[in-house]
Amino acid sequence: MIVDLVRNDLGRVAAVGSVEVPSLCAVEEHPGLVHLVSTVRRQARAGRGLAGAVRRRLSPPGSVTGAPKSSLCASSMSSNQHPAARTVGAVGWVDADRGRAALAVGIRTFWISGSEIRFGTGAGITWGSDPRREWLETELKAARLIRLASTGGN
Repeated sequence: MIVDLVRNDLGRVAAVGSVEVPSLCAVEEHPGLVHLVSTVRRQARAGRGLAGAVRRRLSPPGSVTGAPKSSLCASSMSSNQHPAARTVGAVGWVDADRGRAALAVGIRTFWISGSEIRFGTGAGITWGSDPRREWLETELKAARLIRLASTGGN
């Protein structure tokens, strides 16, 4: 589902027929967790710059908002439940000379607010989700982030 949401987002700013998924659910091992990672690529539509595509069409990404990405989407509904705005940034690199970039949705990231280190975490809630299991997943993610922030990852 997440890959389809990303394909849809990129398809809105891609040359027709250029969206591809060269890697689907590849296993990446990281300290304390195993993560499934998919790669979705596209060729830019003629006359479209990267900055505009990211700002107007890809932010926030469908992999975060859910579908449909409209005024009634999960992102809008969840904004009523959160005391602070939810923001998502891209992490990656851009080679403007060659017109290439590799970007990922910044999840499980830290930010500084005054004298505090903060982070956000959550789970992918769908119609068929088990609320208890989603909460346990969120706690598992948060526990790892708390450990990293308080001990430097040891």
